Amino acid sequence: MSTSALLETRLHSLPLLARGKVRDNFAVGEDRILMVASDRISAFDVVMGEPIPGKGELLTQMALFWFDKLGHIVPNHLTGQAPESVVAPDEIEQVKGRSMLVKRLKPLPVEAVVRGYLAGSGWKEYQHNGQVCGVALPPGLKNASRLPEPIFTPATKAEMGEHDENISFERMSEIIGADLAGRVRDIAIRLYREAAAYALTRGIIIADTKFEFGLDQDGTLTLMDEILTPDSSRFWPQASYQEGTNPPSYDKQFLRDWLESVQVDGAPWNKQAPAPVMPTSIAKTTAERYRSAVAALRA
Repeated sequence: MSTSALLETRLHSLPLLARGKVRDNFAVGEDRILMVASDRISAFDVVMGEPIPGKGELLTQMALFWFDKLGHIVPNHLTGQAPESVVAPDEIEQVKGRSMLVKRLKPLPVEAVVRGYLAGSGWKEYQHNGQVCGVALPPGLKNASRLPEPIFTPATKAEMGEHDENISFERMSEIIGADLAGRVRDIAIRLYREAAAYALTRGIIIADTKFEFGLDQDGTLTLMDEILTPDSSRFWPQASYQEGTNPPSYDKQFLRDWLESVQVDGAPWNKQAPAPVMPTSIAKTTAERYRSAVAALRA
């Protein structure tokens, strides 16, 4: 694994399509995209100014692991071709180990969020009205309680620097159509169930996660982006899990917790760019947690 951090990919052989919070996407002809996972990290939808060394490679390893394990449920966007084959020789080091060469899809404008436990914004909403995104839940649940059944709580995708917005399933059906919404919901829940069951055998609780889908040229629903990584999921070590607490996590919750505590000009950070400067110790600990998750799942 590379020891130097990659904050931004710079390729001269391919046109840049977009830079996301983490990924840099490049066009490969009309039908493929080279997705390069940088070492950037975002929290509260704001990209930190400092990278997490090795993070992009870890994310890619984990996403490829899950695409392979869950490939029987739904088609995914992988082409099976080597990312190194579409860049110039002097660019191979930038993409090696941290890239996926994928089909170009028409992305659905919603995120498929599945929650198996009550945490984060879901816990806050439940305390207020006993629901999460319009889904009524039993009374008496605590922070980090396991839900009776996984629930589907979609969100709209935010533009860079904006916050994703939780929406109801009914609203999702209005946006993409009832039939497609139902298929996305059912597939997302099945993906979550199988992944969560496997992760438990490796001592990891997947509290919640989000999936993204697109349609190919034939209209086939296809799993895309990256899946079941610490960037898109809440991972808890099973050994230290305790209902009623904020469990320690393998994901970027550690970074979020630090950001919640930091002061900027004598006041709590307002969760708007620019982000506070991340100390090296926070970056190092975050990287260690990502590595631990990958090692546990692939053991």
